[in-house]
Amino acid sequence: MEVGYRTAVAARWSDMDPFRHVNNAAVVTLLEEARIPWLFAPERPTAALADGVFLADLRVRYRGQLVLEDSPVEVVMWISRIRAADFTIVAELRPKGTDEASPASVVSHAQLAAVDLENQRIRRLSPDERAYLEEFRRD
Repeated sequence: MEVGYRTAVAARWSDMDPFRHVNNAAVVTLLEEARIPWLFAPERPTAALADGVFLADLRVRYRGQLVLEDSPVEVVMWISRIRAADFTIVAELRPKGTDEASPASVVSHAQLAAVDLENQRIRRLSPDERAYLEEFRRD
């Protein structure tokens, strides 16, 4: 993969369901935990999004199971679309040590919209935010 932000997130024992795999709702939390340091860290041009962003759409495709022993789960994320006020992140989750060329266990598409909380409305992405997101853009 030529473009993408890579990180790892730890699955917790409490993330497992009775079938001993990471529960589908817990996977959504793992996706959020992967996005936060990428976008909201104080040194990032997108840090202001932490003061106003919402998840407008989330699609998650479960293609294989994740179990606790797969932790920390490897996550690769990139931007598939940037518009005036929102952008879409594609994320792939794989068990630790899995070759990136192999199919991902989970693939998600998350559309995030920038918000001006003071005025309670959608706001445009700043030029710096857009430029940073473009660094991770992949079609």
